[in-house]
Amino acid sequence: MARRVEFTPFGKRVKKRLIDKNMTQIELANMLKCNKQYLYKILTGERSGEKYIEKIAEILEIDEAV
Repeated sequence: MARRVEFTPFGKRVKKRLIDKNMTQIELANMLKCNKQYLYKILTGERSGEKYIEKIAEILEIDEAV
C-alpha cells in the first residue's frame, strides 16, 4: 500500500494559493524551471528547495516563512 505523504506548512500554503490562482503545480514548476517531481518534493519536505522557496513565494504572493 502506498504511503500517504503530508505537505509541510509551506506546502499547504502553496497548494491553497495555487487553487486561489487557478494554477497547477506543473505550471508553477515550469515558471521555476524545475521539474514537477522536484517541486512536489519541496512541498512535502523531502527536499529543502532553498534555491526555489523565495521565487515560489514571489510568484504566489505568499510569505515564505515556514
